Amino acid sequence: MENFQNNTDESGRYNFILFISGMSTKSSRAIENLRKICDEHLPDNFDLQIVDITNEEIQAVNYQIIGVPTLIKTNPNPRRTILGDLSDTDKVLKILDLA
Repeated sequence: MENFQNNTDESGRYNFILFISGMSTKSSRAIENLRKICDEHLPDNFDLQIVDITNEEIQAVNYQIIGVPTLIKTNPNPRRTILGDLSDTDKVLKILDLA
């Protein structure tokens, strides 16, 4: 598990959990695409936790992950889930309520 920002309170800061499986091509693209989106649209206003389900299977079970990569936005509400490499930026922005 890799944390890129410190967790904060419920101040409206965006919190994401990205589930990946090793460093597959899709997983690498999802990480790269999400970092780009966050850096451009949420500078200094997001926390990102990356969970590799090959090492942390229990997390995948806890969050009911059925495929990877999967992104879950946990804060602010409403919670959103996106499956895929996040390459369709416009679609991702709309789902995350950033567009």
